[in-house]
Amino acid sequence: MSLEPLFTSTAVVAVGEIGDKTQLLAIVLAARFRRPLPIIAGILGATILNHTLAATLGYLVSDWLSGAAFRVAVGIGFMAMAAWALIPDKADDEEGLAKSRGGVFVTALISFFLVEIGDKTQIATSLLAARYHQILPVAAGTTLGMLIADIPAVLLGEAATRIVPLRYVRIAAALMFGLIGVWVLLAAFRVV
Repeated sequence: MSLEPLFTSTAVVAVGEIGDKTQLLAIVLAARFRRPLPIIAGILGATILNHTLAATLGYLVSDWLSGAAFRVAVGIGFMAMAAWALIPDKADDEEGLAKSRGGVFVTALISFFLVEIGDKTQIATSLLAARYHQILPVAAGTTLGMLIADIPAVLLGEAATRIVPLRYVRIAAALMFGLIGVWVLLAAFRVV
């Protein structure tokens, strides 16, 4: 069994998540509640559920669709992710984080799950699962990538975004998505 899907998924999401709205949500939650462990547990739970569903969808779609046309569509999807990665995210509504009856964990779990729906890391998870035709290594990798990016954001708060300028991180994420897209497109046409 190859570890490539796990490592690639981890790297793609760890870089792609920096500066993303879910990372900004982590900073907002950390600043608001000042309780890192339930926030991290909420991020973990939401990401496992969300990315497992996304990877399953990518896997099923890749089962249903096949051939060069599908590989071209996946390659184009990665190229679109590259362009999307260059667009800065901002927190949707920091004041919209209502106090939850379930506490900090439930607030983080629900907030992260909902904010991650349709997010570039969720779409990347589906594309990676379609590319590798594997659910668990991709979902585990993308979940690990989310934690690599979001745990420092929770622990360090706003200071985490000042370590590396987000512009450079977005460019690195765009390059990574773009390279994967080119690689998939070249493989679709049997050039690689």
